[in-house]
Amino acid sequence: MTAIATPRHRVSVATAHVHAELDAVAGVSVWSMDATEAGQTLIELERAEARIVELKARVAAHADTIHVGEEVGASSAANWLAHQTKTTHAAAYGAVRLGHDLEQHSLTREALAAGDIDVERARVVVRWVDRLPADLGVETRARAEAHLLAEARHHDAKALGRLGRRLWEVIAPGEADAHEAQILQRQEAAALRACSLTMVDDGDGTTRGRFVLPTYHAAALRKMLMALAAPKHLAATQGPGIERRPGPEALGRALCELIERYPVDRLPQTGGVNATVVVVIDEDTLTGRLEKAGILDTGDQISPGMARRLACEASITPAVLGSNSVPLDLGRRSRYHTEHQRIAMFLRDRGCRAEGCDRTTGLHAHHQTRWTDGGHTTLTDSASLCPWHHTLIHDPTYDTTYLPTGKIRFHRRT
Repeated sequence: MTAIATPRHRVSVATAHVHAELDAVAGVSVWSMDATEAGQTLIELERAEARIVELKARVAAHADTIHVGEEVGASSAANWLAHQTKTTHAAAYGAVRLGHDLEQHSLTREALAAGDIDVERARVVVRWVDRLPADLGVETRARAEAHLLAEARHHDAKALGRLGRRLWEVIAPGEADAHEAQILQRQEAAALRACSLTMVDDGDGTTRGRFVLPTYHAAALRKMLMALAAPKHLAATQGPGIERRPGPEALGRALCELIERYPVDRLPQTGGVNATVVVVIDEDTLTGRLEKAGILDTGDQISPGMARRLACEASITPAVLGSNSVPLDLGRRSRYHTEHQRIAMFLRDRGCRAEGCDRTTGLHAHHQTRWTDGGHTTLTDSASLCPWHHTLIHDPTYDTTYLPTGKIRFHRRT
């Protein structure tokens, strides 16, 4: 590490002294510290860390103001710092941004510099004070900041954030409820926009994922899962003496139960069929005379045991298979394919038949020969297509070719 050869500024000198003191204890064992001294030292180190963070932020903001790094072509002091120290750009920008924020919030800077609060709580104070209307007087904003700093001495950053939402109770008690309602409305709208769910098949029988939910929906889901994972429910459904599993595992199994037990009649239809998973299993496997994997309409496989367990609690729709396990035609009654026809079609095609498409859910039933041109509502004259390719196949600017493999190739007309 490169050190300043002859530090002149008081901050530079103090920084050199800090390094000297840390060097002096770098190899010192701590085994002889008793519990009381170890605890007190931890608290003091937390305070020292907060004070160093404030000093670093102050210097970082100054470096940004005087354009440190400009002489070597750096686009900003933060970029220069990230390159020099090999920290992430986000961390470097965070230090500069904190320094500039603290310049506008002297009370918070003083509290952080004294080690009275940590950087997390400092950022919470800055965030909520900055959310106050810009036309408030300086004294009112200072009173709000002082209030949050006083609360910060007794609460962690998460609890302080909840108190910050009600900051209007301090500066404008009569308008506090209406203001909080506006904040919640904005948060809920932002939460809905941020909703996401991603799932990745690990290929070993498990799928992992992550999700972002609004607070209400997360609270509702947590209550559902806690109820399903409760010992009373487990004893009632699986018998007494059931092993109590760790929390995450119990909640994971509760989610599986919630998925399996969700009422089918409450689900919307997709492609003319209830949005449920179809399991293909032959009669010998169903009765236990043969051990053969069950096949889902998505192309995935499950064990014979799971297939039989699901069959105990699900309605069974028999389908007669012809040669090469192709479902036989289930009849022609109208222009629209029946539910049984759609199930048979999806089992046969195992996904969208457009070449290169891997969609296996939300499929549509397509007449290969248009109904208006004399087409029949039969399995031999039908194809499973995802919504995108079903729209595309009716687009007059595209031609389609039915390949020997069963796939459909699209090509734009010239």
